[in-house]
Amino acid sequence: MRIGFALPQHDFSLRSESPLSYSTLLGYARYAKDLGVDSLWLADHLVWDVSKYRGPTEPGGMFEPLVTLSALARDVPDVRLGTLVLLEALRPAALLAKSISTMDRLSGGRIDVGVGAGWYEPDFTGIGMSMPRPGERLERLGECVQVLKGLLTAEAEPFTFDGKFHSSAGASLTPAALQTPNPPIFVGGKGDRLLDLVARHADGWNTCWQWSFDAYQERLGVLEQACEKVGRDPSTVWRSLGLYALVGENEADLARRFERLRTESPVGVLDGVSLDDWRVGRLVGTVEQVREQAAGWAELGVETLIVCTGSVPFAVAAKDDLDPIVESLRGI
Repeated sequence: MRIGFALPQHDFSLRSESPLSYSTLLGYARYAKDLGVDSLWLADHLVWDVSKYRGPTEPGGMFEPLVTLSALARDVPDVRLGTLVLLEALRPAALLAKSISTMDRLSGGRIDVGVGAGWYEPDFTGIGMSMPRPGERLERLGECVQVLKGLLTAEAEPFTFDGKFHSSAGASLTPAALQTPNPPIFVGGKGDRLLDLVARHADGWNTCWQWSFDAYQERLGVLEQACEKVGRDPSTVWRSLGLYALVGENEADLARRFERLRTESPVGVLDGVSLDDWRVGRLVGTVEQVREQAAGWAELGVETLIVCTGSVPFAVAAKDDLDPIVESLRGI
C-alpha cells in the first residue's frame, strides 16, 4: 500500500500560524518525503472556511494547488504530487490539460490528477457563477475528464471534443506529459452517478475523509456494478482513500497526541469531542491497531491511503504525528 499525505495548505491548517507560510508547507512536505511517504496532496478552493466542521465561519486564504505543486516539484524530489481534488468549474479543461502536461514534464512524471464537481458554494460565486445543481455539475465534470484524457493521452495528435461545457477544436499538447498513456486521472466523490462517471471515463476513484468498512464496501459494490455495465474490469480502477489519522506508540502516547491536536485545531472543531469519538471512521489507534485497520482497507482494494493528520482537511498538528502513521502503514 502506498502512503499519501494531505499537506497543510490553508490559514486554518495550524492554529499557531495564520496566515500559513510556504516555508511551513515545504517543511512538512520534506519531512513526509524523508519518512518515506509516497505522495503529497493539495486541495483546490478560491477561499475556504471550516464552518462545515464546526469551526469559524470567516473564510481564510489558501495556496493555489497547481502553482504550489510546481514549486514542490522543484523543492521536493522523488515523491509523487497530486490534487485532491481540482474543482472543474475554476479552469477550462483544455487549459487545465496544458498545465498538467507541463507540470508532469517539469516534475519528471510525478503528477496525479484528481478532479471533482465541487460542493463549496463560495468557489462558484467567487468567479461570478451560480452553483449549478448536482446533475449539471456531474455533467460538467464528465466532459472535463474526457477532455483531459483526450488531450493528455496522445502527443501531437489533434483532439476534438464538442461538449456543452467543455470543448477542444483540434488541439494538441506539445511537449506532452511524460507519463504514458497519461498522468493518472481520478474522480473524487461517492454518489451513484459519480461512480458511473468513474467507470466510464476515469483512471481511478477517491473518496475521503471519514469511512467505515461497511459504508465503503457498499459504495464499492456500486462502482463494480457500474464497471460491469460498461464492460470494464473493476480492478483497473485505481482506488485511493483519504482518512483522518492519529497514531500513538501506545494508548498514553495516543492520548497525548490527541490533546495536542485539540490545541492546534481551529476553534470549535473538537469542542466536546473525545478520543473515542475521534476513532470512529478514522485511522486512529496504536501502531498495531492501525496496521490492522490498514490491512482491512488493503483487502478492499485500496492502493493508496492519503492521511490527514489535522482535525479538518489539509490541516496538521505537528510533524512527528507522521512518524507512527508511516510506521503502521509501511509494508502493507
